[in-house]
Amino acid sequence: MSSRMKNQQEKIEDIKKLRLIDDLFFEAFAENKEAIEEVLRVIIEDEQLSVLDVITQSSERNLYGRSVRLDALCILGDGRKCNVEVQRSDNDDHGRRARYNGSMITVKDSNPGERFEDVTNVIIVYISEFDFLKGGKPIYHVDKVVRETGERFHDGFEEVFVNTAVSDGSRVSRLMSCFTKPIVQDSEFPKTSAEVTRLKTTEGGLNAMCELMEKYTTEARAEGRAEERKSLIFNMLKNGMMPEAVSKTCNLPLDEVEEVQKELMQTV
Repeated sequence: MSSRMKNQQEKIEDIKKLRLIDDLFFEAFAENKEAIEEVLRVIIEDEQLSVLDVITQSSERNLYGRSVRLDALCILGDGRKCNVEVQRSDNDDHGRRARYNGSMITVKDSNPGERFEDVTNVIIVYISEFDFLKGGKPIYHVDKVVRETGERFHDGFEEVFVNTAVSDGSRVSRLMSCFTKPIVQDSEFPKTSAEVTRLKTTEGGLNAMCELMEKYTTEARAEGRAEERKSLIFNMLKNGMMPEAVSKTCNLPLDEVEEVQKELMQTV
């Protein structure tokens, strides 16, 4: 077996182990509008909800950039933007992470001079492998409430936190159980089951997954090299070298060195 064929086979074996809670697999899954629509109808509890379009990190139409982590940004039929994120690591401030992504979507989708009543309505759906709110529930709807009156305050921003850790027999809990399995065959969620099966068993699905996996690997290597280069520049500047000398010595653009210098000056 050639090295290339072996690598391809290894990727296929890795794909078979992936689950919907894994962001790489979820990103590919979310490209299927009907499948992600089925998931959102359960989570948002709206059987009439429709998904018109989906933008993912791997999409060439992604206008949001890598500074905003979008596993899947769904444009809904009523104009709302719904960002769906899956999260396995419990090493972050998840509430602030959700708020950050929501605010960036709002800003990037709004035009200068636009009336605030026309600002994009945003829903954040945050699916985690743990119950970080520790309330023993599979789903949490975070509402703004006026403290003095107890009434809800609507400003066009909604947050829904869902987890796979708590099972209470509810429909959303049954859906979340699908996110933890490498094989999904559940008649209650036929479109979700069909898309997971397609990505793992058909030639077209496996090829798409392998391409996405390769893209992630390439980007991870590039990001690693960028971090190493930045660390090198940082240390040389910290040891007293002038930006021009660092640029010449490392054969790097001067503006890149000066950007690191600005960061260094902020830490002094």
